[in-house]
Amino acid sequence: MTDLFDKQYKENSFRDQPLAARMRPRSLEEYIGQKHIVGEGKLLRRAIAADRLFHSIILFGPPGTGKTTLARVIANHTSAHFEILSAVLTGVKDLRRVIAEAEERKKYHQKRTVLFVDEVHRWNKAQQDGLLPHVESGLITLIGATTENPYFEVIPALVSRSRIFELKPLLLGDLGDIFDQAIQDEDRGYGYRKIDFTEEARGYLIDLADGDARNLLNALELAIETTLPDEDGVTRIDLDIASESIQRRVLRYDKGGDSHYDTISAFIKSIRGSDPDAAVYWLMKMIDAGEDPRFIIRRLIILAGEDIGLADPNALRMATSAAYAFDYIGLPEGLFPMIEAAIYLATAPKSNSILVTMGNVQKWQKEHGVGRVPIHLMDGNRDAKGLGHGEGYLYPHEYPVHIVGQQYLPDEAMGEAFYEPGELGYEQRIQKNLDRWRELRDQYWQQKSVGEKDRGNEKP
Repeated sequence: MTDLFDKQYKENSFRDQPLAARMRPRSLEEYIGQKHIVGEGKLLRRAIAADRLFHSIILFGPPGTGKTTLARVIANHTSAHFEILSAVLTGVKDLRRVIAEAEERKKYHQKRTVLFVDEVHRWNKAQQDGLLPHVESGLITLIGATTENPYFEVIPALVSRSRIFELKPLLLGDLGDIFDQAIQDEDRGYGYRKIDFTEEARGYLIDLADGDARNLLNALELAIETTLPDEDGVTRIDLDIASESIQRRVLRYDKGGDSHYDTISAFIKSIRGSDPDAAVYWLMKMIDAGEDPRFIIRRLIILAGEDIGLADPNALRMATSAAYAFDYIGLPEGLFPMIEAAIYLATAPKSNSILVTMGNVQKWQKEHGVGRVPIHLMDGNRDAKGLGHGEGYLYPHEYPVHIVGQQYLPDEAMGEAFYEPGELGYEQRIQKNLDRWRELRDQYWQQKSVGEKDRGNEKP
């Protein structure tokens, strides 16, 4: 009788679990999605199927893409002892226990230990360092799961000893298969009930899940469990019920994580690539996700100098004006000048000549050093009489078009052209002015060289 009660208790306990937990795949055959790493013939699939996972792996990707699920599939396929730790809930003490038991298991039973660490990036450096020698010796085969880029959040030594597999947001087709599986499975899903989803409702939930299986199954469960069956015993889910169950698309954005850096990168590259539509798209994603608008504006100001520069001098004015306007009026109206600035910068002519010029000067100075200031450019207000500082300086405003050929660079750098204007926008005008100035400079330098040569040939 006790066994009967135990069986009933286990069945009830299982039913009490969230749908997402009940529907976790138990085998490679049930696993849906991520075909680029576990599809037929892929390395990881072969290793799992053959129970030959001898090298540590790190699984990284957004929430709901199947990292923990894949680890559990590995656990079901391996003959090794499978240990699970959560980096959020465990520490050094738990790790020491796992290592001690692994040593005993290998010594007396010749059995391997596979350790799954969920959210492995949450362990600090000391904790990760504590695991390293045991991964290195082969005592522990690590399966780490993380939502953050392991190349930034996991110590390099541990990364170098692991194979990295990136899990991507699930495709709409994959989500559709997961949806249908949950509806049809009689043991774990809702196959034992009469469920009628309209195509609109189904498509809506799949679309707004945004590649996250857990988000989809949670919404599906909420829709079904909060809807009473009709007189025929059928639970009917239409678009209205579906939209209530998943209010809005989940934004994959963590201000301290990969999504933060990836999104701002997409924003900057869209403006640099002169795509105003994409620029505003990524800007609005950041704003909706709670990004600090001032961070975005700072990037606009930087971009105005780095990627537009003198091709359109108004770009910097537009970006700084957006900063002033936002500080003056705040959200939500402060979005208007931000979007205006983003569109202006995206559609402005582009030039990276400022960045290139800076690099050219730094490179030259690193190779040649910083030359001495020419004596005619020195401050003549203090010691012009005694040392001749400022002697020979030509005041440009006394000459036609306010330009005069004279030396401004140190002797060592004369003739160098660090700045080369771009071909677009205002820099076309700059090029014309610069050509004239450099012509005068070259004439001056030639005359100076001839003069010095003549003085050198004078008899004592």
